[in-house]
Amino acid sequence: QVQLVESRGGLVQAGGSLRLSCAASGRTFSRYYMGWFRQAPGKEREFVAAITGSGITISYADSVKGRFTISRTNAKNTVFLQMNSLKPEDTAVYYCAAANVGGSRRSQDYDYWGQGTQVTVSS
Repeated sequence: QVQLVESRGGLVQAGGSLRLSCAASGRTFSRYYMGWFRQAPGKEREFVAAITGSGITISYADSVKGRFTISRTNAKNTVFLQMNSLKPEDTAVYYCAAANVGGSRRSQDYDYWGQGTQVTVSS
């Protein structure tokens, strides 16, 4: 069992930056494929970024590529999402998730989820 706790999001102006973190419980964090997803009001949850346990392989949604960076520090059981050049359309509740086996861009492949944190980008 893994518990995931996201850092507090916040309100930021368009063009600004914000860094989210997600702390995981347990001693086998490096085994988990980690992902970030987001859900805007009235929309389905969508993939943002993912990273393998080793941190070697990373993938991004096209909508955030070049602006967001996912990273992890296994020694601290933490995964990060650095968000730069934020746009109003990035406004959503952001969730981190962990997958036991493999991982993908599909939310159904993830086994554990954080509670979500609100990110609001004003224009």
